[in-house]
Amino acid sequence: MPNTITLRKNYSEALDEVYKLASLTAVLDGDNTLVRAGANANEILVPKMSMSGLADYDRNAGFTSGNVTFEYETKKCEYDRGRMFTVDAEDEEESLGAFSKLSAEFVRTKVVPELDAYRIGAYANAAGTAVTGTLTTGKAALDAVSTAKRKIIDSEANIATCYLFITADLRGMIDDLDTTASRRAMEDWAGIVTVPTARMFKTVKLGADGFTGTQAINFLAADKAAVMQFQKHTVSKIVTPDNNPDADAWKFGYRTVGIAEVYDNKKLGIYAHTVAAA
Repeated sequence: MPNTITLRKNYSEALDEVYKLASLTAVLDGDNTLVRAGANANEILVPKMSMSGLADYDRNAGFTSGNVTFEYETKKCEYDRGRMFTVDAEDEEESLGAFSKLSAEFVRTKVVPELDAYRIGAYANAAGTAVTGTLTTGKAALDAVSTAKRKIIDSEANIATCYLFITADLRGMIDDLDTTASRRAMEDWAGIVTVPTARMFKTVKLGADGFTGTQAINFLAADKAAVMQFQKHTVSKIVTPDNNPDADAWKFGYRTVGIAEVYDNKKLGIYAHTVAAA
């Protein structure tokens, strides 16, 4: 039994490491200490605060009273995804570790790309500013990113907490310009994340065997403070052959439940530039 516990712990830690290395949207994970579980299993409670603005000060009466409202809004988790695999005990022994390779590869090549694509698509759909266009030159790409940067700053979002998610082609075209303007356009962001085109879609459909995407995205600028990125439940389950009542085989199950939304009053902190339809 001690060996089984240790083995499971090692696999779980390896899976966590795979996610951290491979996920591109993990940089948007925020402080969810104020998030609470909802009344139902698929719900979370998200805090919202509103307050009065300034009023004239009266030298006789003093301050004007203001109101502060702090309440929780109920949000439903938008995705609940999972998969179970079975590896025969003899296959595992003969392959010298097929099970560990399967679990790590599944998270790296299936779980993470889908989660990144889903999040990027969700934020693009909720963007306060959505632009469509064809960017075929470095100058066009530079102008588009510069416009996005100015728009976000003008909306009073903090550019220092905004991440730029951009395709490799567009980032390469801008970098190749190697001008003062191109370097300035790529400065001040919290980070610039180069994303494979296979994860950059405005419309993402979760299916029975992974996901599909349409409406390609050129780039997405997202303020970390504007997104609600929360994993309510993530579990990797390891069942050993000794504990498997159905077969002499290892079983690996993975499930993730969570939410990816944009706060209602912070949508201007999201800027999406989508490829124009052919």
